[in-house]
Amino acid sequence: MTRKVNYIFVTGGVTSSLGKGIISASLAKLLQGRGYEVTIQKLDPYINIDPGTLNPYEHGECFVTDDGAETDLDLGHYERFLNVRTSQANNVTTGRIYQSVIDKERRGEYLGKTVQIIPHITDEIKSRIKILGKTGNYDFIITEIGGTVGDIESLPYIEAVRQIIWEHENDSLVIHLTLVPYLKAAGELKTKPTQHSVKALLELGVQPDILVCRTEYHMNSEMRNKIAKFCNVSPNAVIESIDANTIYDVPVLMKDEQLDKVVLEKLQMPSSGEADLSNWEAYLKRFKNPKNEVNIALIGKYIELKDSYKSIAESFNHASAALECKVNVKWVHSEKITDENIDSILKNIDGVLVAPGFGSRGIEGKIQAIRYIREHNIPFLGICLGMQCAVIEFARNVLGMKGANSTEIDEDTEFPVISIMEDQKNIENMGGSMRLGAYDCELKKGSHAYKAYKKDIIQERHRHRYEFNNAYLDVMNKNGLVATGVNPESKLVEIMELESHPYFVGVQFHPEYKSTVATPSPIFISFIEASLIKKNRSK
Repeated sequence: MTRKVNYIFVTGGVTSSLGKGIISASLAKLLQGRGYEVTIQKLDPYINIDPGTLNPYEHGECFVTDDGAETDLDLGHYERFLNVRTSQANNVTTGRIYQSVIDKERRGEYLGKTVQIIPHITDEIKSRIKILGKTGNYDFIITEIGGTVGDIESLPYIEAVRQIIWEHENDSLVIHLTLVPYLKAAGELKTKPTQHSVKALLELGVQPDILVCRTEYHMNSEMRNKIAKFCNVSPNAVIESIDANTIYDVPVLMKDEQLDKVVLEKLQMPSSGEADLSNWEAYLKRFKNPKNEVNIALIGKYIELKDSYKSIAESFNHASAALECKVNVKWVHSEKITDENIDSILKNIDGVLVAPGFGSRGIEGKIQAIRYIREHNIPFLGICLGMQCAVIEFARNVLGMKGANSTEIDEDTEFPVISIMEDQKNIENMGGSMRLGAYDCELKKGSHAYKAYKKDIIQERHRHRYEFNNAYLDVMNKNGLVATGVNPESKLVEIMELESHPYFVGVQFHPEYKSTVATPSPIFISFIEASLIKKNRSK
């Protein structure tokens, strides 16, 4: 029997960064807690094909899926909340939409017709929205529309939503996320921004079914009734979304507001009982009531925008709850590290994570920090470029290879211990052309990685163009920086560990991409455990 697919659209108004992704993920978690199969997709209005070539300062983190799609960071929230893997189909950009339509026009698929926004662009958007529904695996497909209502870039998406609502009158609804600001001078919350936001949506032919109102203070029943009356929704469909201490509180808050129940009633789906969030609430209890704490330095080059390392920060949260150990993260800009100040920067630090990145800026600061970490036996986790910097540091300062480097940084280095991957040498286009997605890694028994994962073969996600140069593998292994994880097919070195160090692990992959509330990253747990041991020994 084919499942009835319900389409839920989440739009935003007034301002960006209200949290459409978190609301979408929270609703999905509640529906999942009721036994329904749910997936979420993000439609982004920018013309880039994907965020892969976007500056992290512009867009924050680029999240990578198992199938190698470079996507918006909201897909990370979807996976972390639902513990369900996403794919290329879960993230669509305007650039991808237009590219597809233009390719079809070039192939003659439109039979010589004039190609227009309506119907050709909107039809392509509708096709992308519905593609997940054709699998027959989902009861609900939640689609988050990026940007805010009224943006020129978002107009084709809103029109596509209008058409789907018309086509699926009983199987679709719109949730509009808006702002109810508190004006300090007046001493009260104001509903006008919400009213104007809904009016802008109505002018585009879309009537929201549910309003989720972001607010700093609780809304009384009088205010909810006022919003309901002026925005044409029922009073129980005015949902308060008050500021939370952590994003992981939001599903519980939305359950208290009965968001899932209102959605199910409007879609005429069974709504008796409550969503089972027992495991989620157990996670929150562990997270909020730690028995220990550690201080971790995160060294990176995009520190000004912490969303650039969103998955790493959330992986710390997941490991924190698993170990009932609070993780205090000190954000350190690698460009500001020198030999003179590294001692004060890492004072009272129990462990150091050197973050991924691209380009030469801040590299020497990372290398200086890693030397200090190695010499002072501080637990270390290097991710992607962080692992590569560890290899460079070891080559320079232990093996005596003066000037050792990555060919990404110095094409003419005498000791290219990190070099461009063979299959990357003839690539000209930058977007979507790196080593992307999940690959196998065979672990060496007895290593920190093996103890963490407790498996012979693991699979983690990648996003890189340069790799460890295997010409230097023997000399590294003989001198104590050992390859403890290798891809069984390509022989690409995935993990390097320093045998003489209490905990010194560099990974070429990105373990943070697969960490979720339900399944925290094993290597993050292992790293925090080592940091806690170091702290206790220092007392």
